[in-house]
Amino acid sequence: MELSIVLLALLTASTLLEAQTTASVTGKWKVHTVMVQESDSVCTFTQKDTELTGNCEGDNGKNDIIGKVEGNKVTWSFKTDYNGSPLTVSYEGTLDSDAKMAGPAHVAEMGIDGDFTAVKDTGASAK
Repeated sequence: MELSIVLLALLTASTLLEAQTTASVTGKWKVHTVMVQESDSVCTFTQKDTELTGNCEGDNGKNDIIGKVEGNKVTWSFKTDYNGSPLTVSYEGTLDSDAKMAGPAHVAEMGIDGDFTAVKDTGASAK
Protein backbone atom coordinates (compact mmCIF):
# COMPACT_ATOMS: atom_id res chain seq x y z
CA MET A 1 0.00 0.00 0.00
CA GLU A 2 2.79 2.44 0.93
CA LEU A 3 4.65 1.62 -2.28
CA SER A 4 1.49 2.40 -4.31
CA ILE A 5 1.13 5.79 -2.62
CA VAL A 6 4.81 6.62 -3.23
CA LEU A 7 4.56 5.62 -6.90
CA LEU A 8 1.38 7.68 -7.34
CA ALA A 9 3.06 10.70 -5.72
CA LEU A 10 6.12 10.36 -7.99
CA LEU A 11 3.95 10.04 -11.10
CA THR A 12 1.91 13.10 -10.12
CA ALA A 13 5.05 15.14 -9.39
CA SER A 14 6.66 14.22 -12.72
CA THR A 15 3.46 15.10 -14.61
CA LEU A 16 3.27 18.49 -12.87
CA LEU A 17 6.95 19.15 -13.57
CA GLU A 18 6.51 18.34 -17.27
CA ALA A 19 3.47 20.64 -17.49
CA GLN A 20 5.45 23.46 -15.89
CA THR A 21 8.54 23.05 -18.09
CA THR A 22 6.76 23.06 -21.46
CA ALA A 23 6.52 26.68 -22.50
CA SER A 24 3.66 28.15 -24.49
CA VAL A 25 4.65 29.80 -27.77
CA THR A 26 1.09 30.49 -28.95
CA GLY A 27 0.91 33.88 -30.63
CA LYS A 28 2.60 35.98 -33.28
CA TRP A 29 6.42 35.95 -33.55
CA LYS A 30 8.78 38.12 -35.60
CA VAL A 31 11.48 35.87 -37.05
CA HIS A 32 14.78 37.16 -38.45
CA THR A 33 16.70 34.50 -40.42
CA VAL A 34 20.25 34.70 -41.75
CA MET A 35 21.14 32.05 -44.33
CA VAL A 36 22.44 33.08 -47.75
CA GLN A 37 20.55 36.36 -47.26
CA GLU A 38 18.75 37.96 -44.35
CA SER A 39 14.98 37.73 -44.26
CA ASP A 40 12.16 38.65 -41.93
CA SER A 41 8.88 36.85 -41.49
CA VAL A 42 5.96 36.76 -39.09
CA CYS A 43 4.96 33.36 -37.74
CA THR A 44 1.65 32.78 -36.00
CA PHE A 45 1.85 29.72 -33.77
CA THR A 46 -0.92 27.73 -32.11
CA GLN A 47 0.27 25.27 -29.49
CA LYS A 48 -1.78 22.37 -28.16
CA ASP A 49 0.18 20.38 -25.60
CA THR A 50 3.50 19.77 -27.41
CA GLU A 51 2.09 20.05 -30.96
CA LEU A 52 2.68 23.27 -32.90
CA THR A 53 0.68 24.45 -35.94
CA GLY A 54 0.19 27.76 -37.68
CA ASN A 55 1.83 29.66 -40.50
CA CYS A 56 4.79 31.85 -41.40
CA GLU A 57 4.47 34.75 -43.81
CA GLY A 58 7.41 36.44 -45.50
CA ASP A 59 8.98 37.23 -48.87
CA ASN A 60 7.97 33.82 -50.26
CA GLY A 61 4.32 34.10 -49.24
CA LYS A 62 2.40 32.36 -46.47
CA ASN A 63 3.30 28.77 -45.53
CA ASP A 64 1.63 26.38 -43.07
CA ILE A 65 3.94 25.04 -40.38
CA ILE A 66 4.08 21.95 -38.21
CA GLY A 67 6.27 21.54 -35.17
CA LYS A 68 6.78 20.63 -31.53
CA VAL A 69 7.50 22.29 -28.20
CA GLU A 70 9.40 20.16 -25.70
CA GLY A 71 10.58 21.99 -22.61
CA ASN A 72 12.45 25.06 -23.87
CA LYS A 73 13.06 23.52 -27.33
CA VAL A 74 10.84 24.70 -30.21
CA THR A 75 11.07 23.09 -33.65
CA TRP A 76 9.00 23.80 -36.73
CA SER A 77 9.18 23.45 -40.49
CA PHE A 78 7.31 24.40 -43.61
CA LYS A 79 7.31 23.37 -47.24
CA THR A 80 7.91 25.92 -50.01
CA ASP A 81 9.62 26.02 -53.38
CA TYR A 82 12.46 27.84 -55.07
CA ASN A 83 12.26 28.20 -58.86
CA GLY A 84 9.85 25.27 -58.95
CA SER A 85 11.95 22.96 -56.76
CA PRO A 86 10.31 21.84 -53.48
CA LEU A 87 12.11 22.79 -50.27
CA THR A 88 11.62 22.23 -46.56
CA VAL A 89 12.74 25.03 -44.28
CA SER A 90 13.27 23.90 -40.67
CA TYR A 91 13.99 25.75 -37.43
CA GLU A 92 15.38 24.43 -34.12
CA GLY A 93 14.96 27.08 -31.46
CA THR A 94 15.76 27.36 -27.79
CA LEU A 95 13.57 29.67 -25.75
CA ASP A 96 15.59 32.27 -23.83
CA SER A 97 12.40 33.55 -22.20
CA ASP A 98 8.65 33.46 -22.82
CA ALA A 99 9.13 35.99 -25.62
CA LYS A 100 12.53 35.25 -27.22
CA MET A 101 14.13 32.27 -28.97
CA ALA A 102 17.08 31.58 -31.25
CA GLY A 103 18.81 28.70 -32.99
CA PRO A 104 19.80 27.13 -36.30
CA ALA A 105 17.71 27.08 -39.47
CA HIS A 106 18.18 24.65 -42.37
CA VAL A 107 17.19 24.00 -45.97
CA ALA A 108 18.31 20.39 -46.34
CA GLU A 109 17.60 20.07 -50.07
CA MET A 110 20.10 22.84 -50.82
CA GLY A 111 22.55 22.07 -48.01
CA ILE A 112 22.05 25.56 -46.55
CA ASP A 113 22.40 26.25 -42.84
CA GLY A 114 21.89 29.49 -40.99
CA ASP A 115 20.61 31.00 -37.78
CA PHE A 116 17.49 32.73 -36.63
CA THR A 117 16.25 34.89 -33.79
CA ALA A 118 12.60 35.41 -32.91
CA VAL A 119 10.70 37.66 -30.55
CA LYS A 120 7.04 37.54 -29.64
CA ASP A 121 5.28 40.31 -31.53
CA THR A 122 5.05 43.17 -29.06
CA GLY A 123 6.38 45.86 -31.40
CA ALA A 124 10.06 44.92 -30.71
CA SER A 125 12.51 44.02 -33.48
CA ALA A 126 13.75 40.43 -33.97
CA LYS A 127 17.24 41.71 -34.84
